[in-house]
Amino acid sequence: MTAADIPTTTGQPNQGAEGIRFAGVTAYDALSAWDLSRGDVKARLRPGLAESWSTDPANRTVWTFRLRRGVTFHDGSEFNAEAVVWNLDKVMNKAAPQFDSAQAAQAATFVAPIASYRVVDGSTIEITTKQPDANLAYKLVSVFMSSPTRWKELGGDWNRFALAPSGTGPWKIDKVAPRERIEFSRNANYWEAARIPRCDRMLVLPMPDPLTRGAALLSGQIDWAEAPPPDLIPRLRQAGMQIVTNAYPHVWPYLLSTLPDSPFRDLRVRQAVNLGIDRDGLVQLLGGTAMAAKGHVVPNDPWFGKPQLEIRHDPREAKKLLAAAGYGPRNPCNATVLISTSGSGQMQPLPMNEAIKQGLSEIGMNIRFEVLEWETLRGRRRSGAMAPENRGMHALNNSLGSADPSSMIDAVWSKRAPPVGLNWGWFNDPKADDLAARAEVEFDPERQDTLLGELHTSFVEHALWAFIVHDLNPRALSPKLKGFVQAQSWQQDLTTVDFV
Repeated sequence: MTAADIPTTTGQPNQGAEGIRFAGVTAYDALSAWDLSRGDVKARLRPGLAESWSTDPANRTVWTFRLRRGVTFHDGSEFNAEAVVWNLDKVMNKAAPQFDSAQAAQAATFVAPIASYRVVDGSTIEITTKQPDANLAYKLVSVFMSSPTRWKELGGDWNRFALAPSGTGPWKIDKVAPRERIEFSRNANYWEAARIPRCDRMLVLPMPDPLTRGAALLSGQIDWAEAPPPDLIPRLRQAGMQIVTNAYPHVWPYLLSTLPDSPFRDLRVRQAVNLGIDRDGLVQLLGGTAMAAKGHVVPNDPWFGKPQLEIRHDPREAKKLLAAAGYGPRNPCNATVLISTSGSGQMQPLPMNEAIKQGLSEIGMNIRFEVLEWETLRGRRRSGAMAPENRGMHALNNSLGSADPSSMIDAVWSKRAPPVGLNWGWFNDPKADDLAARAEVEFDPERQDTLLGELHTSFVEHALWAFIVHDLNPRALSPKLKGFVQAQSWQQDLTTVDFV
């Protein structure tokens, strides 16, 4: 892993998407899931612990989930409707004995639309949203089910549960050593026979330094390295390592504050920072393992739309925009950006940010960095630009996904400022709000795609973020490994991996 610590193992992992990849979909399941079986198309939603779901046409706030029968937790206890309600209480109901504030913080944006939930029968639950929300199944893909029985056996202590977890996933957690490793074994009784792991065991180790990961792979200490350092890739290839890349719904941006104390409140400054970044140079810095971003999603995505502003490197135009906003050689545009040294999807954050800083200095922007540990940075993202701890911070560098409609809706809609959404900078535009509101309640996929295209057009034209690069999700695998299919997703299916 690229993180400095293992993810929390209680069921709702921290450490971002990498935490979900290695301690979420490994040991746990959710009601819905991503189809990770193909690498040639963007991952699609599929059933998980719920075989199906539907909404009442007369009342689009009411969802019915029909659960799989015969699924058991790793401790042998039954998964049923009562277990789902118990897990929702775990992250939503502060009065419940199993409520865990740490897990609740990780699940907050995923469960934000939910108003209530109840057991219909042993294999059916009903979830009611606060308002019609066509994207609930996308959000629930990251709400994982822990064993109520195991929690009770351990005296209702989540700290003890973390050391002896129990989910329903394809991998069982055998040992947890904080800051060192998680040891997994295959779940031979997994409910989806096709996804019973090919390997008997899997060890996950946190290694935040990319050179350390590369060296560990070359020495045979590990068989798999997330995000290998670009300048080491030629040597890894010479040593016979597999360098696997694929496009996936993900962007590495600066989230920009539009609060009164931020220079990015001015549209011209937001446009200038987008035109002042040399993305092709950054792609070279990353050894070709990224592509220049022209928005939140890639141009061939059905949600891209038709923005008039072309995101490109145009220093001359950037200087003009800054001058029009009142900045110049005697009055540089000063901005402070929160960044991390490592983390899920963060690629090579320090050299990339230093290159961006140098390039922006050439157009008259003076960028200062405040460097935080990855999970601390994520906490500052969840609190939003208006939070006291973020006072004086004008941007935040956090890689983000675009797999589901909410990823765009929550970033733009003024109603989705933290802690309920991704509108970190408190952007507020009536037209964007109208598009976001309509897209959220549009249950017809084609009509929703059209609305999301219009919303993304607004997103880009308002230069709401500094769109920098799309990661190609590089990872390096030992030549001994076979069977891995790199899905176009933050999540990956590790059950298919085997040894030659």
